[in-house]
Amino acid sequence: MLNERAQILLKTLVERYIHEGQPVGSRALSKFSGLDLSPATIRNVMSDLEEIGLVTSPHTSAGRIPTSKGYRFFVDSLMIVKSLDAIEISHLESQLHPDNPSRLLNVASQLLSELTQFAGVVITPKRKGPVFRYIEFMALSEKRILLIIVTPEGDVQNRIIFTDKTYSQTDLIEAGNFINQHYAGCTLDEIRGRLDNELRQLRSEMTSLMSAAIEVGGNAVNESSEAVVLTGERNLLQVDDLAENLSSLKNLFELFERKTKLLQLLELSRQAHGVKIFIGGESEVMSLEEFSVVTAPYEIEGEVVGTVGVIGPRRMAYERVIPIVDITAKLISSGLSQH
Repeated sequence: MLNERAQILLKTLVERYIHEGQPVGSRALSKFSGLDLSPATIRNVMSDLEEIGLVTSPHTSAGRIPTSKGYRFFVDSLMIVKSLDAIEISHLESQLHPDNPSRLLNVASQLLSELTQFAGVVITPKRKGPVFRYIEFMALSEKRILLIIVTPEGDVQNRIIFTDKTYSQTDLIEAGNFINQHYAGCTLDEIRGRLDNELRQLRSEMTSLMSAAIEVGGNAVNESSEAVVLTGERNLLQVDDLAENLSSLKNLFELFERKTKLLQLLELSRQAHGVKIFIGGESEVMSLEEFSVVTAPYEIEGEVVGTVGVIGPRRMAYERVIPIVDITAKLISSGLSQH
């Protein structure tokens, strides 16, 4: 527990560092904190805060900067969230039209990036409808088969199946015809529920191919249906704190490329009510110390179906980013529910 004096000084330090990006010294703390304290007293308080891990001293400066732990204490206990002004809210409302759900989510990612000057990210809802409209098998080599899946929306997904035996082109045509006749237009759960019984109608050597096709096909379409919409990642190249740390930027952009771990991180926020904040290495999924992620879930008719968020440096204006993410999530929920 920090006493009131220490809390005011920590709050002042974090706010000055976020605003200026430079280590904060005793003189600045005395000037901006509003406390009538001697430089020696301020240095003693800073020494105490450093000892418990809330601030640290860069080697090149006598001033101090917040640690991830310091940012967390600030966000949880000291920060005053700023309301967006009417012009910004009006801009968000005018851009987030409910008439086109897919466009709505793309625009939301762009707006998050524009308003924060960081990276905006949206996880689109999981598919609940039919898995495919049509599939086809094509032999690539003796035990490698190309599975071609056409979704109900006309998207084409290709996946390779590795088999234990060699199938003739006649076998592949027969298998494709069977799946298209029996399962086209079904959801993955419906297919799995019927699979065991209906496959007995086929020759036994076809069973493994059919099972693999349904599993791989379902995974392929599900991967494409829950997408990460990422906008403005290049904004992070302009952030002074990050531009000097190329290895951290490289790790982040590798995360953007893979997207799997990014999906896992944002999946965590679906379980939260309202805004969730990951600071530095707090998340085991994305343990990048220099970055923070602010997320919020969005809903369709009361059911959480996706996540919106902002990825930026730890030194971000949380009191401004939080309401931007929160209001965007609420506007998306409203728009999708109307649709």
